[in-house]
Amino acid sequence: MILNMTIPDVDIPVRAVRFSRAAVEKALYAAERVWDRMHRTAAALNEARVPFVVIGGNAVGVWVATRDEGAVRNTPNVNILMDRRDWARAIAAMSASGFDAANPDGLPVFLDRNDPSPRRGVHVHFAGEPIRPGASVIAPAVKVGIAHDGVPALDLKELIVLKLSAFRNIDRVHIRDMIRVGLISDAIADQIPAELRLRLEEIRANPDG
Repeated sequence: MILNMTIPDVDIPVRAVRFSRAAVEKALYAAERVWDRMHRTAAALNEARVPFVVIGGNAVGVWVATRDEGAVRNTPNVNILMDRRDWARAIAAMSASGFDAANPDGLPVFLDRNDPSPRRGVHVHFAGEPIRPGASVIAPAVKVGIAHDGVPALDLKELIVLKLSAFRNIDRVHIRDMIRVGLISDAIADQIPAELRLRLEEIRANPDG
């Protein structure tokens, strides 16, 4: 059966937005700098045999890139997870690679000597401790799920649990990114703790927000 339907005319104003070449180049350069810091960090810690994984948006990016490199979302900083017992060795290794340890706002961070901004630093989180000062979310153990170009990322299930536990706007966005590229299957969803599964299913039911 064919239905005859009339599609009404809709006048939707369209406004062109133009970006200068300088603005585009600046954005690309900023993204390249983040990846450069992440790879320098990985090289330094791997050489020093300091166990670590990237977490947060960096880990999501590594996982998403395995399905669709074009779907990787940029993030302004680097977040890593390690054991506090390895902190002293990490400081020595990162210092040799051009990073200085600092502790602004109670959160350990490695500042790039060429760009010593905490916002764009390498933020350090310790396994088994609050993910940030005053937070109720506890960081998981250092468990590598995948490694790309020498950069180890947190285990996928642990990454999803961490994102669902924090559940900020950016965490929900990252969950949607992973859903869209097919990383969160029914098999993975079944492994999520019951208290967080409802949050995941809420997003899976409406992945476009």
